[in-house]
Amino acid sequence: MAERTPSAVTVVPPGGLACGLVLPAVAQSRLIAQEWERSAGPTEILRVARACDDHGFFYVAVCDHIAIPRDKADAMSTTWYDPIATLGFVAAATERVRLLSYVYVLPYRHPLASAKSFATLDRLSAGRVILGVGAGHLEDEFAALGIEFRGRGGVLDEAIDAVSDALRNEYPEHTGPRWSLRGFGVGPRPVQSPRPPIWIGGSTESALRRAAVRGDGWLPQGTPRMGLAAAIRTIREHREKARGADPIEIGANSERLYVGKPAFELGPDARAGSGAEIASRLRALRALGVSHLGVRFRTRSCDELVEQIAAFASEVMPHLRD
Repeated sequence: MAERTPSAVTVVPPGGLACGLVLPAVAQSRLIAQEWERSAGPTEILRVARACDDHGFFYVAVCDHIAIPRDKADAMSTTWYDPIATLGFVAAATERVRLLSYVYVLPYRHPLASAKSFATLDRLSAGRVILGVGAGHLEDEFAALGIEFRGRGGVLDEAIDAVSDALRNEYPEHTGPRWSLRGFGVGPRPVQSPRPPIWIGGSTESALRRAAVRGDGWLPQGTPRMGLAAAIRTIREHREKARGADPIEIGANSERLYVGKPAFELGPDARAGSGAEIASRLRALRALGVSHLGVRFRTRSCDELVEQIAAFASEVMPHLRD
């Protein structure tokens, strides 16, 4: 059974549009990483995380893959930083910014192991964790880990319930088709009460329904086939049926942005402009019901990314407040 609570665990500040950033270099897929990220590493990761912390970004995020099949490595690369280790590294160098897994593949792990990792991270970061979770999509990766690919949605559903219970309760009690948790305690306990928020990723119909029923928030993976507005309507319809008036924090991702006038060709699917011009496009997302936005920039170096973070904070973010 899905968890039923009197109210959702909400963390996004009311009003306006909270903005976050997936850290550079942590996922060096040629599909998403920019050229300069291929030689970047811990120094650049920390520098960007600190810039986000200093300039009022709501979260920094890290993706999740364990092992990439050789036949997909040319496109995806094999470099995907572990989310728990990386967010712990970042936590020690920042003070305010939230730490998001975007997204952690829960079916790869036992729920007690996942709960232990995120509870520890929440304790070490003084309560800044957002647990973003998803079903996973790479069938060969599941096979390498000895996990059934088909039926992973059901595994994820049960894992969310079990992890949520273990984050709420020192001695979780869960009985399901795969796991039975009873009589064992999990510590350290997270700082956030009743638990860190759980945002659910995915843009399929089943993922939208899962986010509505089990999640505190939704993280899109790519563009929903039905379109963002229709996806949000679907989530809200399922939410009302399953959880009544419980709020849910709705996410979106920006196109590639450049604040100001670039001195290079941005390429397709990118936008440049003044702070007010960019903000006007992003406010349209807010009007759809989006509360938190993953911001993506087109840049040629870490220096330029840090500059863009500062420019976005000073020139765009003031226009995004209600």
